[in-house]
Amino acid sequence: MSGDRAGLDKKPSEVAEMFDGVAKRYDITNTVLSFGQDRLWRRNTRKALHLRPRDVVLDLAAGTAVSTEELRTSGATCIAADFSLGMLRAGARRNVDKVAADALHLPFANESFDAATISFGLRNVNDVDLGLRELRRVLKPGGRLVICEFSTPTWRPFRTVYMEYLMKALPAVATRVSSNPAAYVYLAESIREWPNQEGLAAKLRDAGFVDVGWTNQTGGIAAIHHGVRT
Repeated sequence: MSGDRAGLDKKPSEVAEMFDGVAKRYDITNTVLSFGQDRLWRRNTRKALHLRPRDVVLDLAAGTAVSTEELRTSGATCIAADFSLGMLRAGARRNVDKVAADALHLPFANESFDAATISFGLRNVNDVDLGLRELRRVLKPGGRLVICEFSTPTWRPFRTVYMEYLMKALPAVATRVSSNPAAYVYLAESIREWPNQEGLAAKLRDAGFVDVGWTNQTGGIAAIHHGVRT
């Protein structure tokens, strides 16, 4: 671990320690850095899941459970899971069920959930393919998976400006609002290394999901991917 941030090899202990360090001001930092778009992305993620009141949904990498609260407005039973105990503690005031869980070894039985989602967390897993297979394992046949993750802007001139923002402006802004600014250097680097929309869709198909597709958010800064477990 370099200073207060994880490396791009994404060792689980280092990633967990890094998120413990940003937990206190995590939500407000994300809102500032995304210019308030994080609220829209959470709402659109909930809509993409098509939740019904009788559904049980897993919110993996839920952090402080702000995303789980959004999911709960559907009336579904929602479980927040994260491997950063610091993040779960920071969300203690949110009245949702919380479970400490490693995305690569989920503590749930096969076919436990009607739906699952992971927002801005899959990128931090050091074996994405295994993480997707674990999500498939805990979904019931026909279960829906929705992934909201940073992606590649679709308009080339904007993409260039965005990459400059990531590597220069984002860490500078984080210095003013985050409890651990160095972690946002990792954030910028990990976004640059992440597959584009088609690349992540291919990983979903390889993991055994069907009806795979995505909807770009804010010009492709983020994308909401979806798939169905066979």
